[in-house]
Amino acid sequence: MVEPMFTKAFSGQVKVGEIIQLDGPEAKHAISVRRMRVGESIQLSNGTGYRVRGEIENIRSSHIEIRVTQSLQETHPEIRVTLVQALAKGDRDELAIQAATELGIHSVIPWEADRSISKWIGLKEEKAVARWQTIVTEAAKQSLRSFTPIVKPAVATNELAHTISEFDSVLILDPTAQAGLGSMEFSQPQSLAIVVGPEGGISPQELEQLESAGGKRVRLGQSILRTSTAGVAAVAAVMAKTDLWR
Repeated sequence: MVEPMFTKAFSGQVKVGEIIQLDGPEAKHAISVRRMRVGESIQLSNGTGYRVRGEIENIRSSHIEIRVTQSLQETHPEIRVTLVQALAKGDRDELAIQAATELGIHSVIPWEADRSISKWIGLKEEKAVARWQTIVTEAAKQSLRSFTPIVKPAVATNELAHTISEFDSVLILDPTAQAGLGSMEFSQPQSLAIVVGPEGGISPQELEQLESAGGKRVRLGQSILRTSTAGVAAVAAVMAKTDLWR
């Protein structure tokens, strides 16, 4: 059985054999929801690559006491993938960022595209970004990742075009593109952004603007994928073509 993971802030690295505590909402979830018991294995992470494994020594009313069996600081993958996910109706965008987190993305940029039905900027951005952060944090724990993706502030297309310059490579998913993602090669190390449009697709004006800023249009085979699955498929393809899955 794979031990579940919980989030904990650490002031420094802990030693093997040391007794540490898990308290607050994470301890409550472990006790009341996961029904964890003395002797069971558990993982803790601070979300920035520090992973602790241990066994539960005692369960109190408000905290859990854990004996550390392993303590390690992990390194970031050489290729860091950012998912630029257009806002979509319903929970399609949320499904996309959840699955992409499980696959191993580094960060998320919410994009209020021209054809996005959902609107955040100037209305509910802070609350919406916080919700997305909760989604990716829980997905990271579920998939036992020691790195939690960061959800950045939402951007409009003009801001996204400016942001593109910060990445080594930017792939714009477009079913009309001549190049297929499978033909791409990725050098290491590098930062890579994958841009996914909303249900209605990326507008011609946006495609032109993002290409002019340095983005490259690529397609995912012959099928037209939904916004909830296109980014996930692209992330998986990138993982398979790099050392991330080797």
